[in-house]
Amino acid sequence: MQQFLWVLGVAAWALIMLVGFALVFPPLFAATLVSVTLLAFAYYYNVACRALIPANADGLSPVAPSDGVYRHYLVGQVWRDWQAVAGTVAPRVYQGADQAVRGLTAKLVSGWWGFFLFPVWAALCGGIVLAAVPVALIGAALTLLYGLVALVGLAGWLVCVVLLAGVERLFMVSGRILQTCPHPSCYRRIGLPVYACPRCGRRHHDLVPSTAGAFRHVCECGARLPTTVPLGRYRLTAYCPHCAGRLPDRIGRVRVEPVPFIGGPAAGKTTFMFLAIRALHARTREIEGSLAFVEKRHQHAYASAVAEFARGGQLAKTGPELPLATMLDVELPNRRPRILYLFDPAGELFTGAAQVESLRYLDHSEALVFVLDPFALPEVRGTLTEGERSIPIATSDEDPSDTLQRVLNDLRSRPDRGRQRRVAVVVTKADLLARTSIGRDLYADPRAWLDSLGLGNTLRILDQLAEEVRVFPSGLDTPPSRLAELVGWVTGLPLAARSALPPDVPPDLAAVPPVLPVRDPWRPKGRGPGLVPVGHQAGRWSILGGLALLTASGVLAGLHYLPI
Repeated sequence: MQQFLWVLGVAAWALIMLVGFALVFPPLFAATLVSVTLLAFAYYYNVACRALIPANADGLSPVAPSDGVYRHYLVGQVWRDWQAVAGTVAPRVYQGADQAVRGLTAKLVSGWWGFFLFPVWAALCGGIVLAAVPVALIGAALTLLYGLVALVGLAGWLVCVVLLAGVERLFMVSGRILQTCPHPSCYRRIGLPVYACPRCGRRHHDLVPSTAGAFRHVCECGARLPTTVPLGRYRLTAYCPHCAGRLPDRIGRVRVEPVPFIGGPAAGKTTFMFLAIRALHARTREIEGSLAFVEKRHQHAYASAVAEFARGGQLAKTGPELPLATMLDVELPNRRPRILYLFDPAGELFTGAAQVESLRYLDHSEALVFVLDPFALPEVRGTLTEGERSIPIATSDEDPSDTLQRVLNDLRSRPDRGRQRRVAVVVTKADLLARTSIGRDLYADPRAWLDSLGLGNTLRILDQLAEEVRVFPSGLDTPPSRLAELVGWVTGLPLAARSALPPDVPPDLAAVPPVLPVRDPWRPKGRGPGLVPVGHQAGRWSILGGLALLTASGVLAGLHYLPI
């Protein structure tokens, strides 16, 4: 009888197992598998929303600048977001599954009833364990989505970087844009200035299309800064990357034209420079252009010089220090603007080879103004009469030929052997020279006059150096129109007068050019430093959009293939 009962019990247990595995296990296993997979995906989506939707930079996946600028989202932050989400979801899903399996095992099969609830336990635990397969597939699909978004975005970013760099290069080449430093002891050519953020003042050394962004870089303060000159980079305050000196506004957008004035002590370089500025100002206003000083100190120096000319006095001697270029912003109708760097050093800097080598702005010049003091020529001094020697003239014992030779020796060290487009030989103090017997023929043929004084060989050397050489007499009484033509020729500016001015409206030669106003400065936009940049937010929302699309596609596919 006991054996019968054992057999009956075993049969009943086998029947229960058969029914359990045949009827209970399949739907329960399938429901568990689907439920666990959906729960895992829902949790992943929840974590992704918490990481990617908030705009705070210190969220689940912190966003921080690198070297003062935010890198492009697709370069690095996209994978830090993925790591943050996956690093949060994977351990939590594994921990939840492990706790569920342990809890079900303890409740369903830890006692005698486990012999009867084994199909239920197997269905529940099997569904939980095997849910790792679809969860892993979904994780792989999400990783693929991340990679696809990053790849497409990076491809578009690379195209933009190449196009923007090409456009800027074409702009620089077509406009023959030259960028140089005007500050003493530097004078170096500049490939890319350092730009200051207009919001926080931080200086950016690599504001070009790069890993920090194609069209805009985002400063650590949140300001969005343009990466190329055509996009407005020239509207930012620029500094020299070598000496940190401030550069003129619009540098990089217009060409810098260095114009060195060469001459010995008391040759009249400063006087000629201010006369040239006065004539240039008058002519630009006549043709409806504009001229402005970049630095206020140069405006004050010019105003003082004009006042001194009006009093009939002489200008103070130039100091021995290396010169800061007198910077002029010139804008003409229907012409590209130009920034002129007028270098007026002390004549003593030309009296020795070592001093000339310190004038490194000569490395970038395409035009020279050789200011020649005729009274420094021995041939002129030797012919002056007693009465002519009484003319009050400040001059020096430095032979102009020696001065020019030192400069030419330095220019020959350039890769192009110092080639120049234009060289102007300016014979200064012509108003005083005309009062002497030897200077009466100066205006008839200035070049022949210099040749007669033994400077023919010097002029022929200049002819070999430059494409064109002109000799020009200059004095305090020189008509501004003639001087403007020379300045226009030297600088390459089209300064031809449109028409003769009415005789009753002479140009106001005492007018002082203004200081260049701030030209439409860059007004930074963007979020504050505690918020993620707009580009990062757009990238994150693209990821979330892909997740939503994947979810919708999965649900529709499930409904389509689910048997009704």
